[in-house]
Amino acid sequence: MFVTFLLKGLAMMGHGYISMETNIIYNEDCLKTLERLPDDSVDLVITSPPYNMNLRIRKGEYTSRQIVKEFSTKYENFNDNLPIEKYYEFHSQVLKELLRVSDLIFYNIQVVTGSKRALFKIIGDFADNLKDIIVWDKGYGQPAMQEQVLNRRTELLLVFEKDYPISRQFRKRGKFKRGTLEDLWLIPRDLKRNKDINHKATFPKDLVAKILNNFSEPNDIVYDPFMGTGTTTQVAHEMGRRYIGSEINKDYVDYAKENI
Repeated sequence: MFVTFLLKGLAMMGHGYISMETNIIYNEDCLKTLERLPDDSVDLVITSPPYNMNLRIRKGEYTSRQIVKEFSTKYENFNDNLPIEKYYEFHSQVLKELLRVSDLIFYNIQVVTGSKRALFKIIGDFADNLKDIIVWDKGYGQPAMQEQVLNRRTELLLVFEKDYPISRQFRKRGKFKRGTLEDLWLIPRDLKRNKDINHKATFPKDLVAKILNNFSEPNDIVYDPFMGTGTTTQVAHEMGRRYIGSEINKDYVDYAKENI
């Protein structure tokens, strides 16, 4: 069921007030969705963008010629191999738009060959809005595909904020009491669920729930621009939050709608 609401402050545009639907999933590039979202219209963003796993290095240079499916962890029928400059430009643009529409953003990343340089540069570019970094410990590091490479057991939640990013205090949206929430979250991946839906890197529902429990209120609007199979939207719905999702894969959109 769609929910329509008047945006905060009843912002005026053209001949009337702006209205926006929530509890809706868009089968499109997230930048198209973001074009339609007004400033400060979302309470919280929770997302995990593609890792760019299929951008490889050959003889000291990036190459995207070879698609190695066992490396690709995010999508079926998606090459996941943007040139490093394009990966940087795209995610910089997305983050700028997310900071326009929301005050608090949880941007889950995994540092891999195809994203490493771009992500480190983005962290520098957005340092003024980078509130904190949470380490997600998945409990197990899958063996690396090459010799002399560290097994990647952890992922990072880059937390961006507009309200008061110079401080580590979440004065607007932090719901946890002093001394009760650490920056290392041990939450195992749901490998069975990954297999069931043919998506190799779904969020665990417990990870989304932990963010919502500690940084949101009932009826808040939660947006996931890289929705995948809809873990964020499903948990938001179950916990009494409104949701908006964007996803380019129609099969995943259909699955998410069915699941909700």
